[in-house]
Amino acid sequence: MMETILIVDDDAHIREILRYKLVEAGYKTIEAGNGSEAIEQFTNLAPDLLILDIMMPEMDGTEVCREIRQTSTTPIIFLSSKDEEIDRIVGLELGGDDYVTKPFSP
Repeated sequence: MMETILIVDDDAHIREILRYKLVEAGYKTIEAGNGSEAIEQFTNLAPDLLILDIMMPEMDGTEVCREIRQTSTTPIIFLSSKDEEIDRIVGLELGGDDYVTKPFSP
């Protein structure tokens, strides 16, 4: 069975790059452009992994992580332009499994 990855970022270009590389690597992808869409997609489709931006409209990535962690242990990788050490610590303490900063090499 193909693993499904939910890509959550308000930047369509970032989602497109990630989708291309993940599909090329054999994964199925679904996408959300904001936190509210992310919660809806997560609830309806139960992905195997989330790649989650922090700074987004409507509901930011930290709020999404908090909500998901109430009911799920699905791995979450934060992908953010916030690159200070404290940002990484907060992301991991909130329940993120890893923290990658932008820009990145896919």
